[in-house]
Amino acid sequence: MRRRKFTADFKTKVVLEALKERESLTDLSQKHKLSPNQISKWKSEFLSGASQIFSSKKPSVQSEAEQERDRFLRTIGELKVENDYLKKKLK
Repeated sequence: MRRRKFTADFKTKVVLEALKERESLTDLSQKHKLSPNQISKWKSEFLSGASQIFSSKKPSVQSEAEQERDRFLRTIGELKVENDYLKKKLK
């Protein structure tokens, strides 16, 4: 069985939904196809690192630029794979 990998954005979204407590952990786990234990683990990790957000004055502009560059490169890669697939389907 292949392990799924989740982006930081996805994990943050799930954790924030869990913190709002509008839905039960069971409902969230079914909605996002995760185990309740996984959501609890991410929530604990999030809360343990939350104080670091306020301890640094400003996030590094370079790291934000690198993150944006990585997102663009991922998107380009995905579009290239999709484009190649569609070209093969047309032949």
